[in-house]
Amino acid sequence: MADAASEETLSNLLHEDREFPPDQAFTEQAVGKAELYDQAAADRETFWADQARARLAWSKDFTQTLDWSEAPFAKWFADGQLNAAYNCVDRHVEAGNGDRVALHFVGEPGDTQDITYADLLDRVKRAANVLLESGVSKGDRVAIYLPMIPEAVVAMLACARIGAPHSVVFGGFSSDALRTRIADAEAKLVITADGGYRRGKPSGLKSAVDEAVAQSPSVGKVLVVRRTEQDVEWDDQRDVWWHEALEAASPEHEAEPMDAEHPLFILYTSGTTGKPKGIFHTTAGYLMQAAYTNAVVHDVHPEKDVYWCAADIGWVTGHSYIVYGPLANGATQVMYEGTPDTPHQGRWWEIVQQHQVSILYCAPTAIRTFMKWGKEIPAKFDLSSLRVLGSVGEPINPEAWIWYREVIGGGKTPVVDTWWQTETGAIMISALPGVTSLKPGAAQLAVPGISVDVVDEQGRSVENGHGGYLVIDQPWPSMLRGIWGDPERFKETYWSRFPGIYFAGDGAKKDDQGNIWVLGRVDDVMNVSGHRLSTTEIESALVSHPKVAEAAVVGASDATTGQAVCAFVILRGDAVQEADEEGEGGDLVAELRNHVAKEIGAIAKPRQIMVVAELPKTRSGKIMRRLLRDVAENREVGDVTTLADSSVMDLIKEGMSKPSAD
Repeated sequence: MADAASEETLSNLLHEDREFPPDQAFTEQAVGKAELYDQAAADRETFWADQARARLAWSKDFTQTLDWSEAPFAKWFADGQLNAAYNCVDRHVEAGNGDRVALHFVGEPGDTQDITYADLLDRVKRAANVLLESGVSKGDRVAIYLPMIPEAVVAMLACARIGAPHSVVFGGFSSDALRTRIADAEAKLVITADGGYRRGKPSGLKSAVDEAVAQSPSVGKVLVVRRTEQDVEWDDQRDVWWHEALEAASPEHEAEPMDAEHPLFILYTSGTTGKPKGIFHTTAGYLMQAAYTNAVVHDVHPEKDVYWCAADIGWVTGHSYIVYGPLANGATQVMYEGTPDTPHQGRWWEIVQQHQVSILYCAPTAIRTFMKWGKEIPAKFDLSSLRVLGSVGEPINPEAWIWYREVIGGGKTPVVDTWWQTETGAIMISALPGVTSLKPGAAQLAVPGISVDVVDEQGRSVENGHGGYLVIDQPWPSMLRGIWGDPERFKETYWSRFPGIYFAGDGAKKDDQGNIWVLGRVDDVMNVSGHRLSTTEIESALVSHPKVAEAAVVGASDATTGQAVCAFVILRGDAVQEADEEGEGGDLVAELRNHVAKEIGAIAKPRQIMVVAELPKTRSGKIMRRLLRDVAENREVGDVTTLADSSVMDLIKEGMSKPSAD
């Protein structure tokens, strides 16, 4: 790398000057206050101890906040005891809120359930007894492979209640992916369903479990939820119907206090090759930070808000911001089983209108999909109940941020763009909606109590206006406690790049005010003529064009520049028709290439732009740029097992074989 490039690490090219100060009325009622920053800065450990005592019910108080003596293995509140399920359910019923709705469940076929905290408590107690009767003891692992139905929440809380760490495996994964996760955790029991609904049709789950369990000697029992009433293979010695077991179980169960550092769950990161990487989290620090960030970032007022996180429980977002954070806060939330376009493209907005949703938290990929479909669809629904919008999963392009605020938020709602990871357990960087002046596309500042920085190749903090590597330089309560069964891999993966500092694997920049802009995975940085360019910035420039709904950018080998920029774009609905009428091609591609040069500079001008109908995405909505790199460099396309739709790659390869217009 050229010296000039290594000085800056990442070229800082895209400029965004729009700013939205908080509304005074919002600030007055906000949960997150400006003084939180001062309190945390004055004494970080005391700040977290205060949050832990204020937000959680303890069976036994703790005397030590943080033990960092065996870094990087942290212990938080280690001599305290509590129970996560008790904190999420029992205490709200005991406080007189048993009649409050915990979950407004909306099934894809249109079936609904309103489950109160009292209902939820009854189900969790019964499920805990079923687990115990099935031979699961404290410390045993349970694999959960379910669609987005209430039983998934009940199963997770029942595991937490008896101290059996759960391993939730996304219901779209293959039997082989399930088998490797069962094997790594040595799960004793699997909880699944006959199937779930997706795009108007029932999909099977039990057959994948049967295949996986046939090669999993650790599994003794399989609990099966009846959801679709499909015919399934049945093993009388092993398989048990969930509804029959819960009906027969005792409704009485005392939640057992767990040590603060007792493992709560294992979650395997998606898209890995070889041995799965089981991130594991413990109880108290994780639960507290999930509850704290859900309160101050999403501005949740449990007595009046209806909150909806549109993630799947198979991902960490579903763990932290459907199950543990909101339920610890006593919130009322929507849980939706299906896809945004079933049975029609306005399904989400119909649900918002019906349940008067006030807080919506979803992925940028969903927002860009809605942009592609057009603003006339949400315009048919009353979205005036929405008062906070959030985004999660990957950096949000400034234009998508603006569209989200204007079209979905009526031009008034704060949009909080949150940065965090499976490994961090909870939100680490975000605006506080009543405090921060919002900048479209910026993750903004570390939440109070968290310490992040952007550093250069040598681990030195970069000045404002420069880019580098995103790191977390102080331990935090919800941090991962390791990779299950592999402490050396944990140290090597996260702590070896900058000794003693957690390296997130993401590139970032600080703007002139010190706001942090996340630029995507360091693997996705391109080196063009000695300039290290971020894919995220070039994608944002493309999405700022009025005809583009979504873009993915990769670097491909180039004899002249080292790497060249290759872009794949999805057009907005009206622009697709226009391109077809004109005979798809040269003029639009040239227009887009010149637009990038104007927005960023000639150095970032794509060598090639391909208009596509869809992009390769994982089932959590992340774009698989590695597969696009394979196509751009004419290589055999790699493993596509984690894609939501693997046929997308065939269409893209066909398109790439046609000559590109310039």
